[in-house]
Amino acid sequence: MLSLGVLGSAALTLALALSVYAVVAGVLGAVRRDARLQTSARLTAIAVFLATTTAIVVMQAALLTDDFTVKYVAEHSRIESPVWVKVVTLWAALEGSVLLWAWLLTAYTAVLALTAPNTILRPWALVVMNVVAIFFLSVVTFAANPFIVLASPPLDGPGANPLLQNHWMMAVHPVLMYLGFVGLTVPFAFAMAALITRRPGTEWMRLTRRWTLLGWGFLSAAIVTGGWWSYEVLGWGGYWAWDPVENVSILPWFTATAFLHSIQVQERRRMLKSWNLLLIVLTFSLTLLGTFLIRSGVVSSVHAFGDGPVGPYFLTFFVIVALASI
Repeated sequence: MLSLGVLGSAALTLALALSVYAVVAGVLGAVRRDARLQTSARLTAIAVFLATTTAIVVMQAALLTDDFTVKYVAEHSRIESPVWVKVVTLWAALEGSVLLWAWLLTAYTAVLALTAPNTILRPWALVVMNVVAIFFLSVVTFAANPFIVLASPPLDGPGANPLLQNHWMMAVHPVLMYLGFVGLTVPFAFAMAALITRRPGTEWMRLTRRWTLLGWGFLSAAIVTGGWWSYEVLGWGGYWAWDPVENVSILPWFTATAFLHSIQVQERRRMLKSWNLLLIVLTFSLTLLGTFLIRSGVVSSVHAFGDGPVGPYFLTFFVIVALASI
């Protein structure tokens, strides 16, 4: 019988392979203006989402059935945990949080493939989204795979961090944060598409206005709910006690807020064109920088995941994105 760990790893590998194909087909379709290749790339983006969804479902099944042959379950769950704690354990540790990030990213990409207007920017925006997906899927497949199968599984596990089990906000705040961070990838992708096609006017901003507001809204809600949670758990001033993770979560919020205001100036007065591109690049880059700080063990925080293996990967990707975009 095929174990859940093997099935989950196979789903991630398939999603990664499909993402690579989506990038190749998307680039060739955009350069050659081949409608068939562009359609193939769009449909592949949906297939990537379905494959990643399969991995998410498998992981939740492993957590809910206490399958301790899966390393992530053995290290972060336990039999006596309530059902809701087992569900949120998916994003309670490093490997699961990267898996959730990859899943949400492929979900945004699939929705974009289905709903984005057919313009010259769409193929390139999908290529950028899939390139980012390749990075996250590569990390969760090779560097932080939660589906590693244990030859000698334990009878029970230690459970999630106790601080993450004492408040129902654990089911809300992290998901809102990921939705906000990942949602801001969409305007970044269209900004890169505008630069690639040499159309840095107002078209890309018009196409991404709702996406930007959506990502900014989720990030705003995440900051508010995080403050509420921290106030109840850590006491008055707990949220603003200069915890590094609170700081790195609000930095992209500042630049995204500035971007939402300054794009109105460009649309009305045709000013701040380069500034707006820089702001959205900074916003996306800061989400990557924040992810690096949380998952590398560089900073000590109640939110941090310790000395994880993915820090160098995120730092390298952050540098590549920043330099290439600029």
